Amino acid sequence: MSTQFKRTEPVNRYKGHLPKIGIRPAIDGRQQGVRESLEDQTMNMAKSAAALISENLRHPNGMPIECVIADSTIGGVSEAAACEEKFQREGVDITLTVTPCWCYGSETMDMNPMTIKAVWGFNGTERPGAVYLAAVLAGHTQKGLPAFGIYGRDVQDADDTTIPCDVKEKILLFARAALAAAWMRGKSYLSIGSVSMGIAGSIVSQDFFQRYLGMRNETVDMSELIRRINENIYDEEEFKKALAWTKEHCKEGKDDNPEKMQHSRERKDKTWEICIKCMIIVRDLMIGNKKLEAKFPEEAKGRNALLAGFQGQRHWTDFMPNGDFFEAMLNSSFDWNGIREPFLVATENDSLNGVCMMFEHLLGYSAAIFSDVRTYWSPEAVERITGWKPQGDAANGFIHLINSGATCLDGTGKQKKDGKSVMKPFWEITSEEANACLDATQWRYASLEYFRGGGYSSNFLTEGGMPVTMARLNLVHGLGPVLQIAEGTTVSLPEAVNEKLDLRTNPTWPTTWFVPRLTGKGAFTDVYSVMAKWGANHGAITYGHIGAELIALASILRIPVCMHNVDDAKIYRPQYWNAFGDEPEGADYRACATLGPLYK
Repeated sequence: MSTQFKRTEPVNRYKGHLPKIGIRPAIDGRQQGVRESLEDQTMNMAKSAAALISENLRHPNGMPIECVIADSTIGGVSEAAACEEKFQREGVDITLTVTPCWCYGSETMDMNPMTIKAVWGFNGTERPGAVYLAAVLAGHTQKGLPAFGIYGRDVQDADDTTIPCDVKEKILLFARAALAAAWMRGKSYLSIGSVSMGIAGSIVSQDFFQRYLGMRNETVDMSELIRRINENIYDEEEFKKALAWTKEHCKEGKDDNPEKMQHSRERKDKTWEICIKCMIIVRDLMIGNKKLEAKFPEEAKGRNALLAGFQGQRHWTDFMPNGDFFEAMLNSSFDWNGIREPFLVATENDSLNGVCMMFEHLLGYSAAIFSDVRTYWSPEAVERITGWKPQGDAANGFIHLINSGATCLDGTGKQKKDGKSVMKPFWEITSEEANACLDATQWRYASLEYFRGGGYSSNFLTEGGMPVTMARLNLVHGLGPVLQIAEGTTVSLPEAVNEKLDLRTNPTWPTTWFVPRLTGKGAFTDVYSVMAKWGANHGAITYGHIGAELIALASILRIPVCMHNVDDAKIYRPQYWNAFGDEPEGADYRACATLGPLYK
């Protein structure tokens, strides 16, 4: 049965200001002729850049981006200091310096070590904007204050106020990556429980979160969920609403457990209640709930958590319903309260996969899928087992992505644009699309040999044809964090083939068939190599090819990228990286090691 979903208004859930971008119009400080002739052109560049960013980007919560322009052009140290004072007062985290001319490099540059920086030098022959760009980037490199360089390929006339397409692309790529980095500052990662089944990613490294991401770490025991359930520390009116909505919209699928093992209908109904209460409680733990203030003022505050992880197995799931329902629904873009920004929750407290989900959401705005990187299916193996020879995008084989937990319902592919499957930012999702995602999902009762306490898992098949990016962060002893990126596409298989392959693992979980884009070299020589070189058992997947954005973000955070299939022409890092050799991956490692963590 369909429902009319209300789209929630964009809101900042978290403590702290929204990141802002400061625009710094730098100018030749020589007066009595030179500076005066450049004032309008320089300030207009700043206004054009601000308009470009504000019109094309949003915060991941849907709110508009605010750009703050310096009160005057910056021709020297005094005006640079005045600009910095304004930016600190306004809460600017990111700066873009723009100029059409020569300026005095170290006197006009952004010297704040905590801002994320870029410089756009106008490509024109009348004034040497390119000379300033080269000079100031050399200053940034020499002083260890990396900045992204932006310079158009084609020469423009001095009175040309348009922004060339290649310049637009770099400004927006920089802004998107810088905003993602700034968004994480001061937020929390909330561990609910501890290490799950010895999974390395759930051995949460507080040092990594604090030194590389600028985030706090908060920890609560899973018993806190039981306490809040037993003592009714949740909004009871919301629970009633949620229970009725779930009964109406969440379809139960087949129970595959042997009949003698199956839980009673009474116990299954109780399981639904616990799952729903846990979803409300985990959300409240993350961001708080003002409705609790009267009776539970401490619990009402929340943990300011941009990202959370739930241990689950096995200290919870041996006797309580698993977290699959609340993880999947929190990670989705809608629930009984309407269409809204996803809440990011990592299955099995795999914080490192959760970080990739966070990166993807902050860069691409849509929800993110959490999956096991379960099986590589070669064309030969598929044909041997099913009699069908893979073809099209699947011709070289594919990877089975499947996990019991945090696969958002957006991952069904039932949201559409121009007739094609997509995963949209919440502010673009229609009520019809939210209903379609629910209709495509069954909630299958947990396999009791895995989950003795029962529970409900989302079960759906991701539609093929979606461009997606899979990422994974790993911690390496003696090195630190490294990022892996695989752009590719989802594929659809013939129904009989899908069923036969799916039945070989756990048919109660959601399935995504994934094919990485091959480059013919390294880890992307073939599909098998991608699977073989993937650094952990989990991957985070989101809509679109955002590998270039992930690489730019990683450079800001000083995290080297050890594996990717992004076109060389799209790779964008600060100028500082160019000094560390011609080979991009090696230079990336050396630059990150030399600079050290962003928040050291």
